[in-house]
Amino acid sequence: MTLIKSISGIRGTIGKKEGDNLTPLDIVKFTTAFALFIQEKNRGKKVKIITGRDARISGDMVNHLVTGTLMGIGVDVVDLGLSTTPTVEVAVTDHQADGGIIITASHNPKHWNALKLVNNKGEFISGDDGEKVLELAGQGGWEYANVDKLGIYQTDHNAIERHIDKILALPLVNADAIAKANFTVAIDCVNSTGGLAIPKLLRRLGVKNIEEIFTEPNGRFPHNPEPLAENLSEISDLIDKKKVDVGFAVDPDVDRLAIVKEDGEMFGEEYTLVAVTDYILQHKKGNTVSNLSSTRALRDITEKAGGSYVASAVGEVNVVEKMKETQAVIGGEGNGGVIYPDLHYGRDALVGIALILSYMAISGKSISRLRKTYPDYAISKNKIQLSPEIKLDLILKTMAEKYKRHPQNTIDGLKIEFENSWVHLRKSNTEPIIRIYSEAENQHSAEVLGEKIMSDIREIIRGE
Repeated sequence: MTLIKSISGIRGTIGKKEGDNLTPLDIVKFTTAFALFIQEKNRGKKVKIITGRDARISGDMVNHLVTGTLMGIGVDVVDLGLSTTPTVEVAVTDHQADGGIIITASHNPKHWNALKLVNNKGEFISGDDGEKVLELAGQGGWEYANVDKLGIYQTDHNAIERHIDKILALPLVNADAIAKANFTVAIDCVNSTGGLAIPKLLRRLGVKNIEEIFTEPNGRFPHNPEPLAENLSEISDLIDKKKVDVGFAVDPDVDRLAIVKEDGEMFGEEYTLVAVTDYILQHKKGNTVSNLSSTRALRDITEKAGGSYVASAVGEVNVVEKMKETQAVIGGEGNGGVIYPDLHYGRDALVGIALILSYMAISGKSISRLRKTYPDYAISKNKIQLSPEIKLDLILKTMAEKYKRHPQNTIDGLKIEFENSWVHLRKSNTEPIIRIYSEAENQHSAEVLGEKIMSDIREIIRGE
């Protein structure tokens, strides 16, 4: 079974059997449920929903089903076509729409697709709202609009340009300094919509020298589309052979940003947010937020700048909620997800690129020199398969008792803080596994800590 229903949307592999995979019937069912949910929140009003998609092969098919279903239930549609996740989020507020559906499976391989659901603020719907959508999807028996009340279909092919306009209007984005720096920038857009947006952004920022690979938005991903070091050998090789100041790689929907140094080595996905935050806090004092599984380096630089750091549960919607609660000036996730509220409350690789280039241009520092200014932590990521008879709550309770002398956080699984390290245990939202993330001052120490914690967990399981 590869159909995953969650509070933020639905994703799965294309084809096969209804209810087990992302089939046309499943797409229609969940689109209908979301439309009914939005209509219920806007009684007496003609509802408008924005749609947009990444370039994956199934995107056109899914888009036709989504837009046709929305019109069939009486919802007006503004279709951005090929776009990015942050662009759709920004467009929802631009059009004063009531919600949005982003057709993307993010970093998943080409045979996956998904419907990501956003509210009238262009932010992912809350957990409570997601539960209501799932409940509606399970009810069936829906009524669709008659011929006189069908929704109207419109297109908007300028949304990316408007998104870039808003980025360039940010006070901390300095296009003049970037242009004067005369950077050479390499990009890997994994043959998705980053290939439409990132070259446009760079040219608007004054970057004349762009080394492009995989910028054709045809959905044929040339490598695993998750922007991790092990998947980015091509851009590393390119930078190693040519004189390039910095490289940027994104996932198919352009909400995660990986940075490559001028020597072809990775900047580190955890440090994308750290570097952007460092730049922001030099100009605007304030608080920061990331999730419990993100690097401690963000807390370190935040406190050094006089701000307060707060951790949220894993998940973008949880990060955003905590950012609003603490009035954070910057936040995000350690997977390269930058959330800059001066633009919008969503992970956005485009604004991340603009802010990193501004920082490099204003400071005169290379990307390698910037990286050396941050605490050099390392994270080890592990997992243990769970069977139905294993009681996760008992594991977490026993581990909490075993390490009760150490500071702990239980808002999302269990996080245990040690003097120079931490470990986070949580059940996956999408797989029957328990994730064990550990961070320490070097990779060896992080791996040793992870192995120690996994050994403890296996002992508990044997005891059960």
